Amino acid sequence: MPSESLTGRVHEQRRIRELLSDAREGRGAALVLRGEAGIGKSALLSYAERAVPSLRVLRAYGSEFEQELPYSGLHQLCRPMLRYLPSLPARHGDALGVAFGLAEGAPDPYRIGLAVLELVTAAASEQPLLCLVDDAQWVDGASSRALRFLARRVAGDPIAILFAVRTGAPPDSFAELPGLVLSGLSDDEARALLAARSPFPLDDQVRDRLIAEARGSPLALLELPRAGGYVPPAPSSVPSRIEHGFQTRLDGLSAEARLLLITASADPTGDPGLPWTAALHLGLDLTITGSEAAGTGLAEFGHRIRFCHPLARSAVYRAATPGERHLVHRALAEATDPATAPDRRAWHRAHASAGPDDRVAAELEQCASRAQDRGGIAAAAAFLEQAVALSLNADQRITRTLAAAQAHFDAGTSETTAELLATLDSTGMGVHQRARVDQMRGRIAFTRDHDDAGPLLMVRAAQRLAPVDRAAARGCFLDALEMSLVVGRGGGVIRQVVAAARETLPPPASRTASSAPDLLDTVIALVTGGFAEAAKWTADEWTEHPALSTMIAIELWDPDTHADIADWLVKVGRDAGSPLTLRLGLAQKAVAATMNGDLGQAITVTAEEAAIADATDAVPLLHHRLHLAAQRGRRDEFTALAFTGPTRAAAARVMNLHSSAATLYNGLADYPAALAAARRATATADAFLTGAALPELVEAAIRCEEPAVAVEALEALTARTEASGTTAGRGMAAYARGLVTGTEDDFRQSIELLTEGPLTPYLGRAHLLYGEWLRRNARRRDCRPHLRTAHELLTASGSEGFAKRAADELRATGEKVFSRPGDPFESLTMQEVAIARLVGAGATSLEVAAQLFLSKRTVDAHLRNIFRKLGLTSRRQLKNHPGL
Repeated sequence: MPSESLTGRVHEQRRIRELLSDAREGRGAALVLRGEAGIGKSALLSYAERAVPSLRVLRAYGSEFEQELPYSGLHQLCRPMLRYLPSLPARHGDALGVAFGLAEGAPDPYRIGLAVLELVTAAASEQPLLCLVDDAQWVDGASSRALRFLARRVAGDPIAILFAVRTGAPPDSFAELPGLVLSGLSDDEARALLAARSPFPLDDQVRDRLIAEARGSPLALLELPRAGGYVPPAPSSVPSRIEHGFQTRLDGLSAEARLLLITASADPTGDPGLPWTAALHLGLDLTITGSEAAGTGLAEFGHRIRFCHPLARSAVYRAATPGERHLVHRALAEATDPATAPDRRAWHRAHASAGPDDRVAAELEQCASRAQDRGGIAAAAAFLEQAVALSLNADQRITRTLAAAQAHFDAGTSETTAELLATLDSTGMGVHQRARVDQMRGRIAFTRDHDDAGPLLMVRAAQRLAPVDRAAARGCFLDALEMSLVVGRGGGVIRQVVAAARETLPPPASRTASSAPDLLDTVIALVTGGFAEAAKWTADEWTEHPALSTMIAIELWDPDTHADIADWLVKVGRDAGSPLTLRLGLAQKAVAATMNGDLGQAITVTAEEAAIADATDAVPLLHHRLHLAAQRGRRDEFTALAFTGPTRAAAARVMNLHSSAATLYNGLADYPAALAAARRATATADAFLTGAALPELVEAAIRCEEPAVAVEALEALTARTEASGTTAGRGMAAYARGLVTGTEDDFRQSIELLTEGPLTPYLGRAHLLYGEWLRRNARRRDCRPHLRTAHELLTASGSEGFAKRAADELRATGEKVFSRPGDPFESLTMQEVAIARLVGAGATSLEVAAQLFLSKRTVDAHLRNIFRKLGLTSRRQLKNHPGL
């Protein structure tokens, strides 16, 4: 333990020592220190640096003035470890090399997180690491995503990560990580700190008023005396008064020394080469001005330039006059090499501009393009927004405003998008530009709760484009439909979109009755009941609208096409390195596996989708999770996903929520709840995705003695399945018809048809329904074989609710039902199931680590847990383990 302890921080220091001790023993973790500026976060980071000398320390600093430069913060942290780059797999080493400007090309943000994890764990294999990130709220967005991913993945490695985040700054992007909130010092602690550290003698009255004014801020207690011993009460915050205290140190400085400090504050890299060169451009005598500037104690001028506190840097910069800032940034721009650092040079040139300048605006536009190529969407948005402010040419200003608005939307700052769009004058825009504005406003609406204007804004864009660009107009209509379905909006909006599409874009006269409809015409046919027309669809537009394509396949009970789309999406996503496409494909593979009764596959691809979402800082998709929990009969799990916790709002926007709930409740024999859910799933005039809910509605309605409801649902189901003609659809319709008519041949036909296909749980349900029907008709001997088959099929497919129904029916016939031996899925976590199946299929630990975005050490730790839980001793035993 270090000899120096921090006043009033006993608990925090103990927590940090525990974190470092755990890391040294291979149990990595991250901790976020939160508090207002000056509360002691930086002091605690310094304490951590001294606390355990055996840890190698890496540091990075966020800078308010450098947020526009993607991966700049990550580069600071990783620069001492770059010698390990050659040991990384080539694609990961290349991704980091490009991100850090060491190689040409566009980095793959999808791989950056894993690449950083591999780099850091390679370094930690030689010596445990402590990573310190101060002022993390100012770290650029690309770095922030990678650092958060790293923090969530070091549990099995000798790595400790400490972040310091200022409250009251931008939204806390590290909120998900474990943290400590630093409170102010008590009066007694403040007196003790002043007694030990104050550079000036204080009488009791001044000391007590200073303590009252500092409000428990350690930095305020130490800095305010420098501003004259006492700062009179003012309405400004404590951090503002601390900045004022730092700014008073500028009083009495020569203009040259002041300008040198401002120059250093305007360049956050810490590399003295650039400020020194800029100072020479300013004509400063470095020997004299450097000594005078260092004498203030605000900054150290050595092999790196370091300000005494992040607030000191911002205080100096904010104290500068506009003229001084323009002068300093112009000098820094002149000192920056345009070949090796064009973005930083353009950034300084922009801040040096006193008014519009189209040449600088053009440079910023090029910076935005480079930033976008490097995965810095937020940086591109910032560059483009500055370019707009400097644009003189009206046409270029419109073009750049639209580009900046799009970049801000892509970066997740949709409110800034709306503000930029509001500055546009439509009289100077063309048709495509006006349509683009409508499209962006529509997409903004989709991001807001209780705002249903989005689809109709997309319709307006389509109507603008129809006379000049029919293909683009069709795309707008499809966007409106797809987005409406994905977010689960009701109120007849889809029918409004369809009506507008039919009126705006009638089918061309050249189209024949036998020709296959395109995707838009297929959706129109489904919404308007033209199932035979929709069944001609050939699914040629998977790439542009995969969500709509999968919905059509499910609506028509076409599991083969659905599986083909899922496989295609996964392949394209992997080949193209597209996280979103891959996640969509994995989610659909999970749905297909659940419908086929392959529980292990469903869990494995669900775990992979979650890992990719985590790696790309996205929210895991929900629809396949809801479907899996419902099919398994997991009421608590389904309720947690759909109605409680952080996923509740997202679940309310998922299209299959009520359909999945109906499946869950039918499996649990809670037929009133199933009927209510199925009615909700099929009631909206908007959604055409009702096919999956119709068999559930028939069963629940029959059990609740609502025959009219069941008959109507059967007619709707039959219209779809007869049009598509699939074996699966006909089999589903047959057992639904058996429930309604009580005809034995319908149940038999259902079993025959479903036996031909892959839908094992539904085949099990067909046997269950037939067995239940036979028992209710006093045919006990005949019902038992079907109930036994149902129990076996449903148990094997993980349909626990329906399997229990089969078991209860068997017991009612007097037959004993033996429970199945321990299910491996019960003892393993979802991630462990995925690892076990991948290793069982022959994957190495490194391959599993890459696929699930884990470190190799973490995979090996999970394998040890898997072996212990399953009673295994080797990887070979996983290959043929029952259930896996």
